[in-house]
Amino acid sequence: MLYHELIPAGVPDSRRLMVMLHGLGDSIEGYRWWPQALGLPWLNHVLVNAPDEYYGGGSWFNFPDNSLPGIQRSTKLLCELLDDLRARGFPTEQTVLGGFSQGCVMSIEVALRYPHRLAGVVGISGRVSDPETLLLELSPVANAQRLLVTHGPFDPVIPFAVSRQQIQQLQSAGLNIEWREFMKDHTIAGEPELAVIREFIRAGFPGMDSSAK
Repeated sequence: MLYHELIPAGVPDSRRLMVMLHGLGDSIEGYRWWPQALGLPWLNHVLVNAPDEYYGGGSWFNFPDNSLPGIQRSTKLLCELLDDLRARGFPTEQTVLGGFSQGCVMSIEVALRYPHRLAGVVGISGRVSDPETLLLELSPVANAQRLLVTHGPFDPVIPFAVSRQQIQQLQSAGLNIEWREFMKDHTIAGEPELAVIREFIRAGFPGMDSSAK
């Protein structure tokens, strides 16, 4: 099982959850700021460490060499984690999966292969590993998944144009993906981007007060 930590919601007995995946070379430690910055007190958070060591942090798959075996392995591990969270009382339909960079790649892979519908999927500054293969291997609920993918044209790590073309390919196949662009490099663009993510998450939980963080 992947190493992960649960950060409880500020609201007692909440079963709403966001699972957040870091990027290459990062770890849980790099995302301890995330729950407070997102500012949704009714949302539990699970931060997850990637399985492989990478210069003091973690990696979800080999970079830049052959990434397919690592992506397949990490997809399996993350699906097992979602299964475990379901068994611990966090329903998948009340769970948001998100990730940055390599974590974005994994979020998209898992969301479109996992056999249960999520409350939403947030992919930040990432790409799609292999759109053609993914479209051939979609889960029965893939068309019901809600995805938000954000990127910026100044990204020196994951080419913006490639990512946009890949997302357009998935959109053309009928997948429910919202694409948002921010004037940024390989980062999260502060409150403007967090606000878009926050509203997308709220939309996955009807009845939550949209006037409160």
